[in-house]
Amino acid sequence: MARAEKEQAVADLRDKLGRARAAVLTDYRGLDVTHMTELRQRLRAAGVEYRVVRNNLFRLASHQVGAAGLDPYLDGPTAVAFSYDDPVAVAKVLTAFAREFKLPALKGGWVEGTSLDAEAVARLAELPGREVLIARVMGAFQAPVTGMVFCLGGLLRNFVYALDALRRQREETASA
Repeated sequence: MARAEKEQAVADLRDKLGRARAAVLTDYRGLDVTHMTELRQRLRAAGVEYRVVRNNLFRLASHQVGAAGLDPYLDGPTAVAFSYDDPVAVAKVLTAFAREFKLPALKGGWVEGTSLDAEAVARLAELPGREVLIARVMGAFQAPVTGMVFCLGGLLRNFVYALDALRRQREETASA
């Protein structure tokens, strides 16, 4: 590979890593062509780009972006899954695929400026989806308001009951 090609490859990787919200490094050894194709299709459906990289070139690009914490994971054959939208999606797809086929092996990752080991990437995959998390946050915001509405509704209901009881008592005393 000529120097100009290497520089272009580093610039391309630097751009991808700089735009990515998450990048997960895997060891793709043992994946045959059909499994690799299926993995790429699943990742593409989740909006993730999967690319085999040269460790030295990726190391240079990661240092330029400030992701030097990935250096311990750049040993042996390496492929990187770049997620530009949902940082959890890449971990979910890779761990589900690895659970199903026992490959690829997770090496580590980089999420929103933080380096993660393989265990942390697997724990990240256990998080609920973005929509579920947003729904939970919205529910947490809505809970105090809902509680106050029920409380005020109870106060108004008790006030109406008291007024009705007072009306009945006056009607009974007036008829007697």
